[in-house]
Amino acid sequence: MAEDKTTVLEGIISDVAVALYQRWANELPEEARTDESNAALAENASRTTFFIVQMFMDKFNEAAEQLKNSPEIQ
Repeated sequence: MAEDKTTVLEGIISDVAVALYQRWANELPEEARTDESNAALAENASRTTFFIVQMFMDKFNEAAEQLKNSPEIQ
C-alpha cells in the first residue's frame, strides 16, 4: 500500500482550486464549455489558488513577525 504523501496544506489548496474551478465553470455559458476551456479554467484555478494562499501566508507571517517584535507584546 502506497503512502499518501499529500500534506494538509496541499490538500486544502487542491480542494479550494476544485471549488474555484467549479464556480468559474458554472458561470461559463453552456456553448462556451469545451475541453479546452475546461482545461484552461482548471489550470487557472490551480495557479490562482496557489498564488492567493502563498500571498496570504506571506502577509500572515509578516504580520506575526511585526507583532512578535512589537514592544507592547514583550
